[in-house]
Amino acid sequence: MAVKFLGQFLMERGVITPQQLLAAIEAQRASNPLLGELAVRQGLLTEAQARRINERQRVDDRRFGDIALELGLLDTAQVESLLAAQKAGRKLFGQVLLEQGVVDQARLEAELAAHRADQDAANHALAVGVADHALAELANGAIALCGRLFPRMLEGPCQAAGLLGPDDMDLFPYAAHVRIEGERPLFIGMATNLETMRAMVCAFLKIGPERCDDALALDGLGEIVNVLMGYVVRNVLPDDVQYRAFPPDLSTPAERLAADRDRSLALLMNSQLGPFVLLVGD
Repeated sequence: MAVKFLGQFLMERGVITPQQLLAAIEAQRASNPLLGELAVRQGLLTEAQARRINERQRVDDRRFGDIALELGLLDTAQVESLLAAQKAGRKLFGQVLLEQGVVDQARLEAELAAHRADQDAANHALAVGVADHALAELANGAIALCGRLFPRMLEGPCQAAGLLGPDDMDLFPYAAHVRIEGERPLFIGMATNLETMRAMVCAFLKIGPERCDDALALDGLGEIVNVLMGYVVRNVLPDDVQYRAFPPDLSTPAERLAADRDRSLALLMNSQLGPFVLLVGD
């Protein structure tokens, strides 16, 4: 059992088709632009100013509006207006399906109830599986960071879906990890298939797929992991300990990183760009 986004859940149950899923995701994404996109659209910021704030967000795990205020690029009233406009336009996935005529209200309510029950059971199984592990605190911290960072860095949500073992890594042949030395040596990694890796890196670098070959995609995956590790060091690990990070390792396969279950966790993550594995270990 795995945690699933509502769209994936409905598609697997035959309620919607893959084409309807993609159309609904695009419509939902269009209804929920990033704050920087809204600010540029309303003429409050230039694209260069929005990029400057986004770049600061990669270093500081802080909200767009807070950084804009600190830099003097927006005032409090403008930030509040942008947040209100963002909230007012945001649509839930089910609402989009209703508007597109894919499901009716009665069917949607029944499927939402089934999805909630499925989510509750899957989340419980995941929590139990992680809770007793020596790396539980690190894993939960990394999961939470992915949940916050993905909408900003990769323009889409992600969520932990379940636990995997070394034998499950065949579906994720591309891996990158960053190791740090310190009082508690550890590593953070990600493993993906080629399609997901290319989609993630295109979103991360803000480039079209025609500009992203396999070599750039793998290097970009390493940089995404590097950013994630930076946040882990700042936000999850103790403040009074010094750590030294190594460059991203792009050569070690995921099955080797996940081989020792007592010293590593492989967490299946769902995202709108595709599934990936979050790897943590010491």
